[in-house]
Amino acid sequence: MKAVIIDDERLARVELRRLLAQHPEVQIIGEARGAEEAIELIGDLSPDLIFLDIEMPGMSGFELLERLEDVPRVIFTTGYDQYAIKAFEVNALDYLMKPIAPERLAAALARARPVQPAKSSLEQVFVRDGERCWIVRLADVFLMESEGNYTRLCFGNDRPLIRRSLSALEEQLDPAIFFRANRRQIVNLKWVQETAVGIGGALIMTLRAGAEVEISRRAAARLREVMSL
Repeated sequence: MKAVIIDDERLARVELRRLLAQHPEVQIIGEARGAEEAIELIGDLSPDLIFLDIEMPGMSGFELLERLEDVPRVIFTTGYDQYAIKAFEVNALDYLMKPIAPERLAAALARARPVQPAKSSLEQVFVRDGERCWIVRLADVFLMESEGNYTRLCFGNDRPLIRRSLSALEEQLDPAIFFRANRRQIVNLKWVQETAVGIGGALIMTLRAGAEVEISRRAAARLREVMSL
C-alpha cells in the first residue's frame, strides 16, 4: 500500500514515519510540506493512501482534496478536533488526533487494508457543494449530467456540481461501467433496472434510482453490444 504524508510540521512527519515503520504493508513513497507540493506529488506518484493534515499554510487539507483529479483514500492527521465531523462526512477512512496513538493508527490502517488493484480508471472524486463536501465513490454515482463546463453527479439524494466537464470525466471512466447515453448524460450501467422501447421507437433506460434516460440513436447500437440486448 503506497502512501504519501502531507504535513507542514517536520516533526509530525518524522513521528508518523516512525509509527508507520511498525506496519511493513505501508510503503511511504513521498512527503509534502504543503498542499501545492502535495498536489504535484500525488499526480506523479498515484498513492493508494494519503495521511493529510488539515490546517496548513496557503491551502487547507479540504481545499487540497478539491484540487485533485483522482482522490486516494484519506486518513486525516491533525491537532484540532473541530474538523472531525466534517472529516467523516467527507468519507475519510479515519481522523487521527496528534499525538497519534499507535493503536489508533493500527485501527485506521485496518480500514485501508483491502488493497484495490492498480487503478486503470477514476474511482472516486472530491465534491464540494457550499459548506458540504464528500469523497464520492463513482460506483455510487448512477448518473452524470453535463451543465456547461460543469458536471452534476447524482448519488443517493444528492446532486452536486463538480468543476469538470462531462467529456473530461468520460476520458477517465471505465467504459465497461459508464455509458455515454447521449450528449448530456453518462449512465452507470450497474444501476440500470430495465431498458425498453419508448414512444416513437426511442430506447429508454430506467435506473434503480427512478431516473429515466433516453438513449441517442448513435449510442443505441453500442448499448445493445455492451448489454447484449
